[in-house]
Amino acid sequence: MRVMIALLAVLALGACSVEPGSEAWCEEMKEKPMTELTLDDGKVFAKHCVLDSTTIGSEAWCGELEKKDKGDWSASEAADYAKHCVT
Repeated sequence: MRVMIALLAVLALGACSVEPGSEAWCEEMKEKPMTELTLDDGKVFAKHCVLDSTTIGSEAWCGELEKKDKGDWSASEAADYAKHCVT
């Protein structure tokens, strides 16, 4: 029973996390001092948060992905598009 409760707690906390590179994540990172970002966070921030067209889920990102042939989408792009761009 304790294992089930612990597993549910971990799943609940994981569901609340913000996807790195998403608009919400970028906003959270902008609030932090840059000196507190990890190297990996800094790379993701530079890649996805500096230009709106690369921020996962932004209108520009969705538009750019729509221009790309769906056969060329990565699995990650398809999942992110379904999660952020399909309403």
